[in-house]
Amino acid sequence: MSKARLLIVEDDVDISNMLRIYFTSQGYDVDIAPRGSDALEKTRQVMPHLLILDIMLPDIDGYEVCRVLRTNTRTSHIPVLFLTQKDERSDKLKGLELGADDYITKPFDIEELKLRVQNALARSERESLTDPQTGLPSGRLIEDQLRKLIRQNDWAFLDIRINHFEPFKDVYGFIAGNDVLRFTAMLLGEVVDELGTQNDFIGHVGGDNFVVSTTAQAGAAIKTRLKARFKEEVLSHYNFLDRQQGFVLAPGKDGQMTPTPFMTLAVGLVSPLTHQFADIREITEIAAEERRRDSV
Repeated sequence: MSKARLLIVEDDVDISNMLRIYFTSQGYDVDIAPRGSDALEKTRQVMPHLLILDIMLPDIDGYEVCRVLRTNTRTSHIPVLFLTQKDERSDKLKGLELGADDYITKPFDIEELKLRVQNALARSERESLTDPQTGLPSGRLIEDQLRKLIRQNDWAFLDIRINHFEPFKDVYGFIAGNDVLRFTAMLLGEVVDELGTQNDFIGHVGGDNFVVSTTAQAGAAIKTRLKARFKEEVLSHYNFLDRQQGFVLAPGKDGQMTPTPFMTLAVGLVSPLTHQFADIREITEIAAEERRRDSV
């Protein structure tokens, strides 16, 4: 998988710095949160692939952080590895009951901790729980969300794709393309936070394709805001000359350099208010058709 993002939630500066230095040297992208509230805010802003979570924190304890993550639709899938001074069976059981993926006691062996992190990330990837680029729910988690929707009445489903993403990658490279994917994931989170609810779902199907489920009332507003903000803010991913000329010269099907528009979002929006659905396959197919119409 690509460079995994770890969030270390630890108020002991010596331990957090040691873990940051070590896991950075192992090829991970590492961030630190000294308080539980900081961890929840950082997780909301940029989705980590895994949390190393100390139980004893100065504001809210690690149990509460884990509980909040597990009860929020958008963060319930993130693997959590508890790190604590305690070695009581009851403490381990409490953490596991809250949905922690593993548990290691201080003082710990750093190599053992590394293996536990690797195993948790591999398990998540193997079970198709998250997209390796964005850390957003993928595969089975998206299917599970669709099965929940089909049993409800108040929902909207958005199928989102980045127009002209492949020509952008051809010109700017795959690293710049990955930056656009992470930017899109962050933008989705910000807009859903602003206009949706904490029970809304954001997923990454793969490549340049994302999905959002929200309430029927919020769907249209989220679509409008997403398209407007993306069109404006994605320009920062282009160089000055391209922004000045208003297009990108990218290789066409015949290999000739062709003027290509800047990236925009195509969004297909469906809900029980506008369509009838017999199964989850119809939700995705009709949403994809609406998205194709939106890209014209």
